[in-house]
Amino acid sequence: MSNVDLIEMKIPAKAEYVGVIRLTLSGIANRIGFSYEEIEDIKVAISEAITNSITHGGVKEGEGEITISFGVYEDRLEVMVADDGESFQLNEVKSKIGPYKKSESMEDLREGGFGLFLIEVLMDKVQINNGLDGVTVLMTKYLNGVGVDLDDDQVSSQS
Repeated sequence: MSNVDLIEMKIPAKAEYVGVIRLTLSGIANRIGFSYEEIEDIKVAISEAITNSITHGGVKEGEGEITISFGVYEDRLEVMVADDGESFQLNEVKSKIGPYKKSESMEDLREGGFGLFLIEVLMDKVQINNGLDGVTVLMTKYLNGVGVDLDDDQVSSQS
């Protein structure tokens, strides 16, 4: 079993605290050894997840809190964003937003939902858990070219 350092933060559900988390993430990801481009990708993904929590978290902005956890491993960074918002059906949401179909023209793309799309594109693995106690987004970024291929459930080396 690998060692993990766990860093946990709680912020008010206010947009002005997203920058604090982005700065924290930058320091952690830099320490692990991610490149500048990878750090920027992770920052966009975590910003989208937090913004979704603020926007759709089931509480008025500023009245709830969001928990952000960083799991620091030798070969990856796991970032969890959790709120106490209402659950949702991920596949139903995906079917109404997108660009989830490559055959669609740009003019036919639906508004909204680009946050989930960006998170999935920028991170190696994304898991969204809905429950009675809220929504948790777990995002993983692997270090040194190790990751999960599209539509895979297993970790493998990328060439």
